[in-house]
Amino acid sequence: MIEMRRAQRSFGDGLIAAEVDDLREDWMAHADQVLADEALVAAVYEALGKRHPKSKSRGRQGTPAEVVLRLLILKHIRNWSYDVLEREVRANLVYREFTRVGAGKTPDAKTMGRWGLALGADVIKQIHTRMVTLAQSHGLTEGRRMRVDTTVVETNIHYPTDSSLLGDGVRVLTRAMKKITAIAGKVGTKLRDRSRSVKLRVLDIARAARSKAKQGQEKLKRAYGQLLNSTSRVVGQAKRFSREIAAGVKRAADILQQLALAGLRDQLDAMVPLVRQVMKQTRARIVRGDTRSDGKLVSLFEPATEIIRKGKAGKPTEFGKMVKLQEAENQIIVDYEVYGRRPNDADLLIAAIETHHARLGRIPHLVAADAAFYSAKNEAAAQARGVKRVCIPNRSTKSAERRRQQKKRWFRRGQAWRTGCEGRISVVKRRHGLNRCRYKGDAGMQRWVGLGVIADNLITIGRALTKPRAP
Repeated sequence: MIEMRRAQRSFGDGLIAAEVDDLREDWMAHADQVLADEALVAAVYEALGKRHPKSKSRGRQGTPAEVVLRLLILKHIRNWSYDVLEREVRANLVYREFTRVGAGKTPDAKTMGRWGLALGADVIKQIHTRMVTLAQSHGLTEGRRMRVDTTVVETNIHYPTDSSLLGDGVRVLTRAMKKITAIAGKVGTKLRDRSRSVKLRVLDIARAARSKAKQGQEKLKRAYGQLLNSTSRVVGQAKRFSREIAAGVKRAADILQQLALAGLRDQLDAMVPLVRQVMKQTRARIVRGDTRSDGKLVSLFEPATEIIRKGKAGKPTEFGKMVKLQEAENQIIVDYEVYGRRPNDADLLIAAIETHHARLGRIPHLVAADAAFYSAKNEAAAQARGVKRVCIPNRSTKSAERRRQQKKRWFRRGQAWRTGCEGRISVVKRRHGLNRCRYKGDAGMQRWVGLGVIADNLITIGRALTKPRAP
Protein backbone atom coordinates (compact mmCIF):
# COMPACT_ATOMS: atom_id res chain seq x y z
CA MET A 1 0.00 0.00 0.00
CA ILE A 2 1.34 3.41 -0.91
CA GLU A 3 0.58 6.88 0.41
CA MET A 4 1.20 10.43 -0.74
CA ARG A 5 3.33 11.51 2.22
CA ARG A 6 4.48 10.09 5.51
CA ALA A 7 1.51 10.24 7.86
CA GLN A 8 3.52 11.11 10.94
CA ARG A 9 7.09 12.28 11.48
CA SER A 10 9.09 10.61 14.24
CA PHE A 11 11.12 12.17 17.03
CA GLY A 12 14.30 11.31 15.11
CA ASP A 13 13.06 13.26 12.07
CA GLY A 14 12.80 16.42 14.18
CA LEU A 15 16.33 15.95 15.51
CA ILE A 16 17.74 15.54 12.00
CA ALA A 17 15.92 18.64 10.71
CA ALA A 18 17.27 20.79 13.56
CA GLU A 19 20.78 19.41 13.17
CA VAL A 20 21.16 20.06 9.40
CA ASP A 21 19.31 23.38 9.14
CA ASP A 22 22.51 25.37 8.50
CA LEU A 23 24.25 22.63 6.47
CA ARG A 24 22.00 22.59 3.42
CA GLU A 25 23.18 24.11 0.14
CA ASP A 26 21.73 27.49 -0.79
CA TRP A 27 19.32 26.10 -3.42
CA MET A 28 17.90 23.35 -1.23
CA ALA A 29 15.50 25.42 0.87
CA HIS A 30 13.51 26.75 -2.09
CA ALA A 31 13.86 23.48 -4.01
CA ASP A 32 12.34 21.77 -0.98
CA GLN A 33 9.28 24.05 -1.25
CA VAL A 34 8.94 23.32 -4.97
CA LEU A 35 9.01 19.56 -4.42
CA ALA A 36 6.32 19.88 -1.76
CA ASP A 37 3.84 20.89 -4.49
CA GLU A 38 0.71 18.74 -4.32
CA ALA A 39 0.47 18.19 -8.10
CA LEU A 40 4.04 16.86 -8.34
CA VAL A 41 3.51 14.35 -5.54
CA ALA A 42 0.09 13.36 -6.91
CA ALA A 43 1.59 12.53 -10.33
CA VAL A 44 4.06 10.12 -8.70
CA TYR A 45 1.34 8.67 -6.45
CA GLU A 46 -0.92 7.89 -9.42
CA ALA A 47 1.95 6.27 -11.35
CA LEU A 48 2.92 4.06 -8.42
CA GLY A 49 -0.74 3.15 -7.90
CA LYS A 50 -0.91 1.63 -11.39
CA ARG A 51 1.79 -0.97 -10.74
CA HIS A 52 -0.82 -3.38 -9.36
CA PRO A 53 -4.65 -3.21 -9.33
CA LYS A 54 -4.90 -2.53 -5.58
CA SER A 55 -1.57 -0.88 -4.82
CA LYS A 56 -3.30 2.08 -3.18
CA SER A 57 -5.31 0.08 -0.67
CA ARG A 58 -3.70 -3.30 0.02
CA GLY A 59 -0.34 -4.80 0.91
CA ARG A 60 2.35 -3.75 3.31
CA GLN A 61 3.22 -0.10 3.71
CA GLY A 62 5.35 1.13 0.82
CA THR A 63 7.57 4.15 0.40
CA PRO A 64 5.50 7.38 0.17
CA ALA A 65 5.24 9.06 -3.24
CA GLU A 66 6.94 12.22 -1.90
CA VAL A 67 10.04 10.22 -0.89
CA VAL A 68 10.11 8.41 -4.26
CA LEU A 69 10.04 11.73 -6.15
CA ARG A 70 12.81 13.29 -4.06
CA LEU A 71 15.10 10.26 -4.20
CA LEU A 72 14.87 9.96 -7.99
CA ILE A 73 15.54 13.67 -8.50
CA LEU A 74 18.45 13.66 -6.02
CA LYS A 75 20.00 10.79 -7.99
CA HIS A 76 20.08 12.93 -11.13
CA ILE A 77 21.04 16.12 -9.31
CA ARG A 78 24.25 14.38 -8.24
CA ASN A 79 24.52 12.05 -11.27
CA TRP A 80 24.79 8.97 -9.05
CA SER A 81 23.99 5.33 -9.65
CA TYR A 82 21.26 3.74 -7.56
CA ASP A 83 23.87 2.00 -5.42
CA VAL A 84 25.66 5.28 -4.68
CA LEU A 85 22.30 6.99 -4.01
CA GLU A 86 21.43 4.36 -1.40
CA ARG A 87 24.84 4.66 0.29
CA GLU A 88 24.89 8.46 0.35
CA VAL A 89 21.37 8.88 1.68
CA ARG A 90 22.03 6.32 4.41
CA ALA A 91 25.19 8.15 5.49
CA ASN A 92 24.22 11.82 5.10
CA LEU A 93 21.76 13.62 7.39
CA VAL A 94 21.25 16.48 4.88
CA TYR A 95 20.11 14.06 2.21
CA ARG A 96 17.90 12.22 4.68
CA GLU A 97 16.15 15.48 5.49
CA PHE A 98 15.92 16.62 1.85
CA THR A 99 14.44 13.32 0.63
CA ARG A 100 12.11 12.96 3.68
CA VAL A 101 13.63 9.57 4.52
CA GLY A 102 14.43 11.05 7.92
CA ALA A 103 15.13 8.50 10.64
CA GLY A 104 13.51 5.71 8.61
CA LYS A 105 15.14 2.93 6.62
CA THR A 106 16.64 3.96 3.27
CA PRO A 107 15.14 1.96 0.36
CA ASP A 108 17.59 -0.36 -1.38
CA ALA A 109 19.00 0.30 -4.86
CA LYS A 110 16.92 -2.35 -6.67
CA THR A 111 13.69 -0.97 -5.26
CA MET A 112 14.57 2.55 -6.39
CA GLY A 113 15.37 1.23 -9.87
CA ARG A 114 11.85 -0.24 -10.09
CA TRP A 115 10.36 3.13 -9.17
CA GLY A 116 11.98 4.74 -12.19
CA LEU A 117 10.44 2.11 -14.47
CA ALA A 118 7.06 2.57 -12.79
CA LEU A 119 7.03 6.33 -13.36
CA GLY A 120 7.76 6.12 -17.07
CA ALA A 121 8.51 8.85 -19.59
CA ASP A 122 5.00 10.35 -19.65
CA VAL A 123 4.85 10.97 -15.89
CA ILE A 124 8.34 12.49 -15.93
CA LYS A 125 7.23 14.82 -18.72
CA GLN A 126 4.20 15.76 -16.61
CA ILE A 127 6.45 16.54 -13.63
CA HIS A 128 8.67 18.73 -15.81
CA THR A 129 5.70 20.65 -17.20
CA ARG A 130 4.39 21.31 -13.69
CA MET A 131 7.82 22.51 -12.56
CA VAL A 132 7.92 25.03 -15.43
CA THR A 133 4.50 26.28 -14.32
CA LEU A 134 5.82 26.71 -10.77
CA ALA A 135 8.83 28.65 -12.06
CA GLN A 136 6.48 30.99 -13.91
CA SER A 137 4.25 31.43 -10.86
CA HIS A 138 7.32 32.48 -8.83
CA GLY A 139 8.08 35.17 -11.43
CA LEU A 140 11.26 33.51 -12.71
CA THR A 141 10.21 33.54 -16.34
CA GLU A 142 7.70 35.57 -18.33
CA GLY A 143 8.26 33.94 -21.71
CA ARG A 144 9.43 37.10 -23.46
CA ARG A 145 12.57 35.39 -24.80
CA MET A 146 13.24 31.92 -26.15
CA ARG A 147 16.41 30.16 -27.20
CA VAL A 148 16.71 26.65 -28.58
CA ASP A 149 19.50 24.22 -29.48
CA THR A 150 20.07 20.52 -30.06
CA THR A 151 22.66 18.11 -28.73
CA VAL A 152 23.41 14.38 -28.71
CA VAL A 153 22.95 12.13 -25.69
CA GLU A 154 25.00 9.02 -26.30
CA THR A 155 23.72 5.53 -25.54
CA ASN A 156 25.78 3.34 -23.23
CA ILE A 157 27.60 1.28 -25.87
CA HIS A 158 31.21 0.56 -26.80
CA TYR A 159 32.68 1.99 -30.00
CA PRO A 160 31.10 -0.14 -32.74
CA THR A 161 33.16 -2.16 -35.20
CA ASP A 162 31.85 -5.03 -37.31
CA SER A 163 34.15 -7.54 -35.63
CA SER A 164 33.22 -6.47 -32.09
CA LEU A 165 29.49 -6.62 -32.93
CA LEU A 166 29.88 -10.13 -34.32
CA GLY A 167 31.82 -11.09 -31.21
CA ASP A 168 29.02 -9.67 -29.02
CA GLY A 169 26.43 -11.70 -30.92
CA VAL A 170 28.35 -14.96 -30.57
CA ARG A 171 28.94 -14.34 -26.87
CA VAL A 172 25.27 -13.67 -26.11
CA LEU A 173 23.93 -16.58 -28.18
CA THR A 174 26.45 -19.02 -26.74
CA ARG A 175 25.71 -17.92 -23.19
CA ALA A 176 21.98 -18.46 -23.72
CA MET A 177 22.55 -21.91 -25.26
CA LYS A 178 24.76 -22.93 -22.32
CA LYS A 179 21.94 -22.03 -19.93
CA ILE A 180 19.48 -24.04 -22.03
CA THR A 181 21.81 -27.05 -21.96
CA ALA A 182 22.17 -26.74 -18.19
CA ILE A 183 18.37 -26.87 -17.79
CA ALA A 184 17.37 -29.38 -20.51
CA GLY A 185 20.44 -31.61 -20.54
CA LYS A 186 22.16 -32.96 -23.63
CA VAL A 187 19.04 -33.99 -25.58
CA GLY A 188 18.66 -32.76 -29.14
CA THR A 189 21.28 -30.51 -30.72
CA LYS A 190 24.60 -30.59 -28.92
CA LEU A 191 26.22 -27.25 -28.13
CA ARG A 192 29.54 -26.56 -29.78
CA ASP A 193 31.26 -23.61 -28.11
CA ARG A 194 33.01 -21.45 -30.72
CA SER A 195 33.68 -18.54 -28.35
CA ARG A 196 37.45 -19.06 -28.25
CA SER A 197 37.94 -19.23 -32.02
CA VAL A 198 35.70 -16.17 -32.51
CA LYS A 199 37.68 -14.23 -29.91
CA LEU A 200 40.95 -15.10 -31.69
CA ARG A 201 39.55 -13.97 -35.04
CA VAL A 202 38.44 -10.65 -33.50
CA LEU A 203 42.01 -10.13 -32.20
CA ASP A 204 43.44 -11.03 -35.63
CA ILE A 205 41.18 -8.43 -37.25
CA ALA A 206 42.25 -5.78 -34.73
CA ARG A 207 45.91 -6.43 -35.51
CA ALA A 208 45.43 -6.59 -39.29
CA ALA A 209 43.36 -3.36 -39.31
CA ARG A 210 46.44 -1.41 -38.17
CA SER A 211 48.34 -2.34 -41.34
CA LYS A 212 47.84 -0.33 -44.54
CA ALA A 213 49.90 -2.71 -46.68
CA LYS A 214 48.23 -4.90 -49.29
CA GLN A 215 49.24 -8.05 -47.42
CA GLY A 216 47.60 -6.74 -44.26
CA GLN A 217 44.35 -5.98 -46.10
CA GLU A 218 44.25 -9.48 -47.53
CA LYS A 219 44.79 -10.91 -44.06
CA LEU A 220 41.97 -8.69 -42.79
CA LYS A 221 39.52 -10.00 -45.40
CA ARG A 222 40.52 -13.58 -44.68
CA ALA A 223 40.00 -13.12 -40.93
CA TYR A 224 36.61 -11.52 -41.54
CA GLY A 225 35.63 -14.47 -43.74
CA GLN A 226 36.52 -16.90 -40.96
CA LEU A 227 34.67 -14.79 -38.37
CA LEU A 228 31.54 -14.62 -40.52
CA ASN A 229 31.64 -18.38 -41.09
CA SER A 230 31.89 -19.09 -37.34
CA THR A 231 29.13 -16.59 -36.55
CA SER A 232 26.87 -18.14 -39.17
CA ARG A 233 27.31 -21.56 -37.59
CA VAL A 234 26.49 -20.19 -34.13
CA VAL A 235 23.36 -18.51 -35.52
CA GLY A 236 22.26 -21.77 -37.15
CA GLN A 237 22.80 -23.61 -33.88
CA ALA A 238 20.75 -21.00 -31.98
CA LYS A 239 17.85 -21.40 -34.43
CA ARG A 240 17.90 -25.19 -33.94
CA PHE A 241 17.88 -24.75 -30.15
CA SER A 242 14.84 -22.44 -30.46
CA ARG A 243 12.94 -24.91 -32.65
CA GLU A 244 13.68 -27.81 -30.30
CA ILE A 245 12.39 -25.87 -27.28
CA ALA A 246 9.19 -25.06 -29.20
CA ALA A 247 8.79 -28.71 -30.24
CA GLY A 248 9.40 -30.01 -26.71
CA VAL A 249 12.63 -31.82 -27.55
CA LYS A 250 14.45 -29.66 -25.03
CA ARG A 251 12.27 -29.43 -21.95
CA ALA A 252 12.61 -28.98 -18.20
CA ALA A 253 11.61 -31.13 -15.26
CA ASP A 254 9.42 -28.53 -13.51
CA ILE A 255 7.28 -25.57 -14.45
CA LEU A 256 9.67 -22.86 -13.22
CA GLN A 257 12.55 -24.19 -15.29
CA GLN A 258 10.22 -24.56 -18.27
CA LEU A 259 9.37 -20.87 -17.94
CA ALA A 260 13.10 -20.13 -17.84
CA LEU A 261 13.53 -22.13 -21.06
CA ALA A 262 10.75 -20.12 -22.72
CA GLY A 263 12.49 -16.88 -21.69
CA LEU A 264 15.81 -18.10 -23.11
CA ARG A 265 14.08 -19.06 -26.34
CA ASP A 266 12.64 -15.53 -26.60
CA GLN A 267 16.14 -14.17 -26.04
CA LEU A 268 17.50 -16.29 -28.89
CA ASP A 269 14.65 -15.30 -31.21
CA ALA A 270 15.25 -11.60 -30.47
CA MET A 271 19.03 -11.75 -30.88
CA VAL A 272 19.30 -13.91 -34.03
CA PRO A 273 17.80 -11.29 -36.45
CA LEU A 274 20.10 -8.61 -35.03
CA VAL A 275 23.20 -10.79 -35.49
CA ARG A 276 22.13 -11.64 -39.04
CA GLN A 277 21.78 -7.91 -39.79
CA VAL A 278 25.33 -7.34 -38.50
CA MET A 279 26.54 -10.20 -40.74
CA LYS A 280 24.76 -8.61 -43.71
CA GLN A 281 26.30 -5.16 -43.16
CA THR A 282 29.75 -6.71 -42.56
CA ARG A 283 29.62 -8.59 -45.88
CA ALA A 284 28.43 -5.42 -47.63
CA ARG A 285 31.39 -3.42 -46.27
CA ILE A 286 34.12 -6.04 -46.66
CA VAL A 287 33.09 -7.51 -50.02
CA ARG A 288 31.41 -4.58 -51.80
CA GLY A 289 32.85 -1.61 -49.90
CA ASP A 290 29.33 -0.38 -49.04
CA THR A 291 29.33 1.48 -45.70
CA ARG A 292 25.69 2.65 -45.90
CA SER A 293 23.71 -0.60 -45.82
CA ASP A 294 20.01 -0.44 -44.96
CA GLY A 295 19.09 -0.83 -41.30
CA LYS A 296 22.68 -0.50 -40.13
CA LEU A 297 23.19 -1.46 -36.49
CA VAL A 298 25.86 -0.05 -34.20
CA SER A 299 24.83 -2.03 -31.11
CA LEU A 300 23.05 -5.32 -30.45
CA PHE A 301 21.91 -4.11 -27.04
CA GLU A 302 20.74 -0.63 -28.08
CA PRO A 303 19.57 -1.25 -31.67
CA ALA A 304 17.82 2.14 -31.93
CA THR A 305 21.16 3.99 -31.57
CA GLU A 306 21.81 6.44 -34.42
CA ILE A 307 25.06 7.57 -36.00
CA ILE A 308 25.06 11.38 -35.67
CA ARG A 309 27.64 13.79 -37.05
CA LYS A 310 27.33 17.39 -35.88
CA GLY A 311 30.69 18.65 -37.11
CA LYS A 312 32.53 18.67 -33.76
CA ALA A 313 36.29 18.62 -34.09
CA GLY A 314 36.84 16.66 -30.87
CA LYS A 315 34.07 14.13 -31.54
CA PRO A 316 33.08 14.07 -35.22
CA THR A 317 30.85 10.99 -34.83
CA GLU A 318 28.50 10.33 -31.91
CA PHE A 319 26.28 7.33 -31.25
CA GLY A 320 23.01 8.07 -29.51
CA LYS A 321 19.88 10.19 -29.88
CA MET A 322 19.25 13.80 -30.83
CA VAL A 323 17.79 15.90 -28.01
CA LYS A 324 16.26 19.39 -28.20
CA LEU A 325 16.48 21.81 -25.26
CA GLN A 326 14.68 25.16 -25.27
CA GLU A 327 14.92 27.81 -22.58
CA ALA A 328 13.31 31.03 -21.45
CA GLU A 329 14.57 33.69 -19.05
CA ASN A 330 16.62 32.70 -16.00
CA GLN A 331 17.86 29.56 -17.77
CA ILE A 332 14.61 27.67 -17.19
CA ILE A 333 14.39 24.73 -19.62
CA VAL A 334 10.82 25.06 -20.86
CA ASP A 335 10.80 21.94 -23.03
CA TYR A 336 12.94 18.97 -24.01
CA GLU A 337 12.42 16.34 -26.69
CA VAL A 338 14.18 13.08 -27.54
CA TYR A 339 13.80 12.24 -31.23
CA GLY A 340 13.43 8.69 -32.51
CA ARG A 341 15.12 9.69 -35.76
CA ARG A 342 17.37 12.69 -36.16
CA PRO A 343 15.44 15.66 -37.60
CA ASN A 344 16.75 18.71 -39.41
CA ASP A 345 17.23 21.56 -36.92
CA ALA A 346 15.36 23.95 -39.22
CA ASP A 347 12.24 21.76 -38.94
CA LEU A 348 12.09 22.25 -35.16
CA LEU A 349 11.87 26.03 -34.80
CA ILE A 350 8.15 26.68 -35.39
CA ALA A 351 7.11 23.73 -33.24
CA ALA A 352 9.37 25.08 -30.46
CA ILE A 353 7.65 28.49 -30.62
CA GLU A 354 4.23 26.83 -30.39
CA THR A 355 5.38 24.77 -27.40
CA HIS A 356 6.70 27.94 -25.74
CA HIS A 357 3.29 29.55 -26.26
CA ALA A 358 1.46 26.53 -24.85
CA ARG A 359 3.66 26.29 -21.74
CA LEU A 360 4.03 29.98 -20.86
CA GLY A 361 0.89 31.46 -22.42
CA ARG A 362 2.59 33.97 -24.73
CA ILE A 363 4.53 34.23 -27.97
CA PRO A 364 8.17 35.21 -27.27
CA HIS A 365 9.26 38.71 -28.22
CA LEU A 366 12.71 37.41 -29.21
CA VAL A 367 13.69 33.99 -30.57
CA ALA A 368 17.39 33.10 -30.73
CA ALA A 369 19.04 30.03 -32.25
CA ASP A 370 22.13 29.11 -34.23
CA ALA A 371 22.43 29.11 -38.02
CA ALA A 372 21.25 25.50 -38.35
CA PHE A 373 17.71 26.68 -37.47
CA TYR A 374 17.63 29.38 -40.16
CA SER A 375 15.47 29.39 -43.24
CA ALA A 376 13.57 32.24 -44.87
CA LYS A 377 10.39 30.20 -44.40
CA ASN A 378 11.07 29.83 -40.67
CA GLU A 379 11.76 33.55 -40.26
CA ALA A 380 8.55 34.52 -42.04
CA ALA A 381 6.48 31.95 -40.11
CA ALA A 382 7.89 33.10 -36.76
CA GLN A 383 7.12 36.75 -37.54
CA ALA A 384 3.61 35.79 -38.69
CA ARG A 385 3.04 34.19 -35.27
CA GLY A 386 3.97 37.44 -33.53
CA VAL A 387 7.71 37.12 -32.86
CA LYS A 388 9.14 40.65 -33.15
CA ARG A 389 12.84 39.80 -33.33
CA VAL A 390 14.01 36.59 -34.98
CA CYS A 391 17.66 36.39 -34.02
CA ILE A 392 18.93 33.52 -36.21
CA PRO A 393 21.97 34.18 -38.45
CA ASN A 394 22.06 33.31 -42.13
CA ARG A 395 25.68 32.34 -42.77
CA SER A 396 25.35 32.00 -46.54
CA THR A 397 23.57 35.26 -47.33
CA LYS A 398 24.79 37.47 -50.15
CA SER A 399 22.40 40.28 -49.30
CA ALA A 400 24.06 43.46 -48.05
CA GLU A 401 20.84 44.40 -46.23
CA ARG A 402 20.80 41.07 -44.40
CA ARG A 403 24.43 41.45 -43.38
CA ARG A 404 23.66 44.95 -42.03
CA GLN A 405 20.73 43.59 -40.05
CA GLN A 406 22.94 40.90 -38.48
CA LYS A 407 25.35 43.62 -37.31
CA LYS A 408 22.67 45.59 -35.48
CA ARG A 409 22.95 45.87 -31.71
CA TRP A 410 19.74 43.93 -30.91
CA PHE A 411 20.81 41.07 -33.17
CA ARG A 412 24.30 40.82 -31.67
CA ARG A 413 22.87 40.97 -28.14
CA GLY A 414 20.37 38.27 -29.02
CA GLN A 415 23.15 36.04 -30.33
CA ALA A 416 25.23 36.72 -27.22
CA TRP A 417 22.27 35.57 -25.13
CA ARG A 418 21.83 32.52 -27.39
CA THR A 419 25.32 31.26 -26.50
CA GLY A 420 23.93 30.50 -23.05
CA CYS A 421 22.38 27.42 -24.70
CA GLU A 422 25.87 26.02 -25.15
CA GLY A 423 26.61 26.61 -21.48
CA ARG A 424 23.34 24.99 -20.40
CA ILE A 425 24.05 21.92 -22.53
CA SER A 426 27.52 21.69 -21.02
CA VAL A 427 26.09 21.91 -17.49
CA VAL A 428 23.43 19.24 -17.97
CA LYS A 429 26.03 16.93 -19.49
CA ARG A 430 28.71 17.43 -16.84
CA ARG A 431 26.51 17.87 -13.76
CA HIS A 432 23.53 15.66 -14.57
CA GLY A 433 25.01 13.01 -16.85
CA LEU A 434 23.33 13.87 -20.15
CA ASN A 435 26.55 13.10 -21.98
CA ARG A 436 25.69 9.36 -21.81
CA CYS A 437 22.42 7.62 -20.96
CA ARG A 438 22.77 4.81 -18.41
CA TYR A 439 19.20 3.53 -18.80
CA LYS A 440 18.25 0.97 -21.44
CA GLY A 441 16.09 1.37 -24.53
CA ASP A 442 14.13 4.30 -25.94
CA ALA A 443 11.99 4.56 -22.80
CA GLY A 444 15.15 4.63 -20.70
CA MET A 445 16.57 7.48 -22.81
CA GLN A 446 13.34 9.46 -22.31
CA ARG A 447 13.49 8.95 -18.54
CA TRP A 448 17.21 9.76 -18.32
CA VAL A 449 16.91 13.04 -20.24
CA GLY A 450 13.69 14.05 -18.48
CA LEU A 451 15.04 13.51 -14.96
CA GLY A 452 18.29 15.29 -15.86
CA VAL A 453 16.35 18.32 -17.12
CA ILE A 454 14.12 18.32 -14.02
CA ALA A 455 17.19 18.17 -11.76
CA ASP A 456 18.79 21.13 -13.57
CA ASN A 457 15.58 23.18 -13.43
CA LEU A 458 15.23 22.48 -9.71
CA ILE A 459 18.72 23.79 -8.94
CA THR A 460 18.15 26.80 -11.22
CA ILE A 461 14.83 27.64 -9.52
CA GLY A 462 16.33 27.21 -6.04
CA ARG A 463 19.28 29.48 -6.78
CA ALA A 464 17.15 32.12 -8.50
CA LEU A 465 14.76 32.33 -5.54
CA THR A 466 17.70 32.58 -3.13
CA LYS A 467 18.97 35.76 -4.79
CA PRO A 468 17.55 39.00 -3.35
CA ARG A 469 14.84 40.55 -5.53
CA ALA A 470 15.20 44.06 -6.89
CA PRO A 471 12.82 46.51 -5.14
